[in-house]
Amino acid sequence: MAIDLGTANTVVYVRGRGIVLSEPSVVAIDERTGEVHAVGAEAQLMIGRTPASISADRPLRHGVIADFEVCEAMLRRFMEKVLSSRFSRPRLVMCAPSGVTEVERRAVEEASLSAGAREVHLIEESLAAAIGAGLPIAEPVGRMVVDIGGGTSEVAVISLGGLVVSRSVRVGGYDLDEAITNHIRNEHRMAIGSQSAEGIKLAVAAATRQPDSLVTEVRGRDLMSGLPREVQLTAEEVRGAIAGPLADILAAVHATLEETPPELAADITKEGILLAGGGALLRGLDERLEAETGMPVRVAEHPLECVALGAGQSLEELDHMGRGRR
Repeated sequence: MAIDLGTANTVVYVRGRGIVLSEPSVVAIDERTGEVHAVGAEAQLMIGRTPASISADRPLRHGVIADFEVCEAMLRRFMEKVLSSRFSRPRLVMCAPSGVTEVERRAVEEASLSAGAREVHLIEESLAAAIGAGLPIAEPVGRMVVDIGGGTSEVAVISLGGLVVSRSVRVGGYDLDEAITNHIRNEHRMAIGSQSAEGIKLAVAAATRQPDSLVTEVRGRDLMSGLPREVQLTAEEVRGAIAGPLADILAAVHATLEETPPELAADITKEGILLAGGGALLRGLDERLEAETGMPVRVAEHPLECVALGAGQSLEELDHMGRGRR
């Protein structure tokens, strides 16, 4: 079994069956008893809508475990959903950001073992994304992968099956949501929830200039009167709101290219850059990256699933992975 444990979504791949589960990384817990009410899509619907006794929250922050026990409960539930027998203890490949510390790495391993895995192998997300997108990573050719998730963005140059240069920035899709929330609070004096911010991002957010006709309506609470209110946002206004976090991600790409050895940099100008992760779906991001780097950019065929697909394909190489762990 392979699991892409993301800040936003958890995707589970089972050998022989492919991707069997893709749900939000959210857990709803009863504060008084510690009992898990719901996980995944069911729990996501509860965010910002729970009574005082129940809290719906994400156990991961910026790609690493923020709440160990809740994360373990979530993993156990997800594994129970897809395993045919309650008593099977699978061998597990877990995806982790390349920038995790040894302590964060151990937390992922221990949470997986506590949730019912027999053994755990970690694989870097950018490597898994490259495998899942079908790149022949074993060749002595430089290839660049930019994986933008909910909490982290990974930029890596891969050659001969390993990471040559990698950079992990703790900026992702949620930072874009937060930038939209702050913009509406400051400019329109209105408070909105995280789900509404994500809705705006999906509806009109873009990395390049869009036609003026792209407009969305958002409802929230007026900060002055305290009453519900509605405002209209244009794509151009939202583009200005997310400019900051987007610039951080693009700066990481530039910094990685600057550190890349000349031979591999020459390969990348020919092979181009692969965009993966949920952030790859942002309108015009490929065009913006192409304009800023001067290199061809393509979006992976299944950007949300390619990390889990790659980790799943690496299950075939499990025996070699023990040697490759850093």
